[in-house]
Amino acid sequence: MMIWHLISFGVLLFGALTSPTPFSPTVTTAVEGPCRIYNSGRSADCQGRQLQSVPWRQFPLTLEKIDLSYNKLQAVHADDFCHLPKLRTLLLQYNNISHIDNDAFKNNTLLEHLDIFNNSLQEIPATALTPLLNLQYLFMSNNLYKHVTLADSFSKFLKLQVLSMGGPLVMGLNKTDFQSLKDFKLHGFAIKCSSNLLYYEPGSLEVIQTQQMGFDMAIDQQPNVLPHILRDIANKTFNIIQFRNLFEFMYYTGDEDIFQGLKDIKAFQLIFHRGKFNENLLRMALMNLQMAPIKWLRLQYIDFARSPTFVDDGASSSITDLALDKLDLWYISNPDVLRFDWRFTWFNKIKHLTIHYVYFNSVPCDSWVEMEGVELLDVSNNRLQNEYIYNKRCDYKGTMPNLHTFNTSINDLTSLKDMSYLVRDFKNLKVLDVSNNKLGSADKSRGCVWKQNITRLIAHHNQFESQAIHCLPTTVQYLDLSYCELDQLDMTYFKKTTNLKKLLLSGNKIKFIPSKWESPSLQSLTLDGNSFGLISKESFKDMPLLSQLRAGNNPYHCTCELHAFVQDTISEGKVNLTDWPWNYKCYHPEAFLNTFISKYFPGQVACDIRLVIIISVATTVAVILILMLICYIFDVPWYTKATYQIIRAKYRAHKEKMAGEMEDFTYHAFISYSHSDADWVRDQLLPCLENNRNPYRLCIHERDFMPGKWIIDNIIENIENSRKVIFVLSRHFVNSEWCNYELYFAQQRAMGKTFSDVILVMKEPIDPGSLPSKYCKLKKMLSTKTYLEWPQQVNQQAFFWAQLKSVLGKPTTRERMCSIRSRNSSVGRISLIGPPKEDGMQEELPPNVENKVIERNDEHLLNQRQIPLIV
Repeated sequence: MMIWHLISFGVLLFGALTSPTPFSPTVTTAVEGPCRIYNSGRSADCQGRQLQSVPWRQFPLTLEKIDLSYNKLQAVHADDFCHLPKLRTLLLQYNNISHIDNDAFKNNTLLEHLDIFNNSLQEIPATALTPLLNLQYLFMSNNLYKHVTLADSFSKFLKLQVLSMGGPLVMGLNKTDFQSLKDFKLHGFAIKCSSNLLYYEPGSLEVIQTQQMGFDMAIDQQPNVLPHILRDIANKTFNIIQFRNLFEFMYYTGDEDIFQGLKDIKAFQLIFHRGKFNENLLRMALMNLQMAPIKWLRLQYIDFARSPTFVDDGASSSITDLALDKLDLWYISNPDVLRFDWRFTWFNKIKHLTIHYVYFNSVPCDSWVEMEGVELLDVSNNRLQNEYIYNKRCDYKGTMPNLHTFNTSINDLTSLKDMSYLVRDFKNLKVLDVSNNKLGSADKSRGCVWKQNITRLIAHHNQFESQAIHCLPTTVQYLDLSYCELDQLDMTYFKKTTNLKKLLLSGNKIKFIPSKWESPSLQSLTLDGNSFGLISKESFKDMPLLSQLRAGNNPYHCTCELHAFVQDTISEGKVNLTDWPWNYKCYHPEAFLNTFISKYFPGQVACDIRLVIIISVATTVAVILILMLICYIFDVPWYTKATYQIIRAKYRAHKEKMAGEMEDFTYHAFISYSHSDADWVRDQLLPCLENNRNPYRLCIHERDFMPGKWIIDNIIENIENSRKVIFVLSRHFVNSEWCNYELYFAQQRAMGKTFSDVILVMKEPIDPGSLPSKYCKLKKMLSTKTYLEWPQQVNQQAFFWAQLKSVLGKPTTRERMCSIRSRNSSVGRISLIGPPKEDGMQEELPPNVENKVIERNDEHLLNQRQIPLIV
């Protein structure tokens, strides 16, 4: 391949391959044919279509650029481009063109860029090129012509800037070949000759005036040609000179210094691309470079070998004064090139030293001493390991006194500790690049020692554990930890980095942003591509100088907090979200998946906490009021209080049972009645049931309740100790609170059983519909259970008593014994209010027994009744 497409200064030449018309693929006109017509009909892309002829019928008259490269064209005919007067760029490289008609370009007088590189032309098409007076870029090298003599018509190409010519069959150069260019000042010129150059007439290149010169010629058979070439280009000023494949097949073994003319070359950069260099040839070149004004030397893709005749006599190196601004050693086959003539002294006065893809496996101690003038050292892409670059036996004090930038990226380094020990004595080191290594292990990141001088640390694409961050220098102003697999941040390190201004944490696995992140000097922060879903202003409130934030491409939870953060950040304008809005999308909830956060607008109620509190309080108050109303309507407080009393009474009964005070049924029936019905109970009910041959033992509160006990306990206990419960129903009963309790307790007693133990005696007519709602059970019993009505006619009352006794059943002997025992034991315990004698006379109490009464509240729970009866 022709040298012009490979040399590093080909930026200008490569730029010439593009059309001077701005590229705009947005507007495309679809036309039938193999080519793609775009840019409003001004450009045609026919590249790589396997075309054997030019599809000129498809081309519109407006075309300014045509790319026909990488096809199978064999010829260019007169009618191929004759209808394109506006054509400015024509790319025909990499075809098989062997013939171009003399009038092929007669109508293309505006043509500026013509590329016929790498075809099969056997002669320079001078006649065809004659009309192209506006030609600026002409690439016609790597063809099959044997001579490179330019016709006089080339002298008319006054706008020509770049020219490449020659090919593999050009066996030599003559002095008359380029005479037509003697008045030209080119930007670039490249010449390619045969790999077996046979001749070079001195003065052949003397007329060439260019800024960039490229040679692609092998002088293996004619090494003495090089001094003539150097003499022809001496005393001229170049930006770049490149020699490609100077020795392609063999190493130079001669004694003559063929680089002697190099000292007279005035060029900024000299490039040796490919070729074979041994130690002797490299020494010749470097010795002459010591005296040349060249400031930049690059050796790339060089096959380097030691000279078998070289003997190290222990003397100092012959290269001691090589003062270069830049020295690039790229893709050298043998790392011995670094220790040229067994010394490192040739690095002594190099300012920027770059060593790529040399794959050296050790750095001797003396090399650090010799590189005293190096300001930038780049040893990236060398597969370096810790022991290759850091030697514990070396003393690094005083070494690399001028080094300010050290690049060890893209290697296999694993120990931050070793790196800190290596550079801690580089007193002027400011920038350290350790990216794309394997650093970050906690075990190999303990005990780091850094000098207080590193201000810029580049460590992206490593494998950092969170503990390893503590091993980083704290003096940095710029810190890049992107793509380091960090899952959390340790704030203790960032508190120490008081000078940190820019922090890059992109592409990690950080799951949350700490709420108290103190970094008073931080100005720019990148957090894009992590794993956190929540972000708030609280995280950055302790960063007063923060002005740029990049936090897109995270799995955001679209919440009010996130919405508030975005709105506040944008409205305040203090912090610029550099990747807003396209990189900010919702990940959760699922309904908003992939929704741009800029289009997420939650409701005001959902996000205004004050409004939420007001609504919550109002709703709570409303619910409480509704519940209170329901409780009032359905007497819930009363049932609650009654249930509470039952539980208390049963608890006390359980305690007494545990104490052995449990008795069997003491009474045959418990009488529940209102205070207003007490006369009827005493005068009618009790005498008929207790004063007979087989008396019933009845329990009434006036007589049988235990003085000193809680009324509720008396009620529950006596209902529990009674076989039956008789309710004397009347309007007064319905209005009695205590009667309501007794009815409720009787219902609770019958829970899970039938209500056969409950006897309803209707003393006076009651309409069930008029009963209060809390007597819903009584309503149900009145509508479903047979009850006894007290007749007002005297002649019907005997039948009433017979019915009542039938319902009560006959009193058993056990009940009578329990009755007698209860009476006797109750006298021994405390005086009771007894029933009246049949003669209606009261028996006087003994003088030592006080008359006791039981207080009971029917209406307001404090209404007292005293019915003193003699036991």
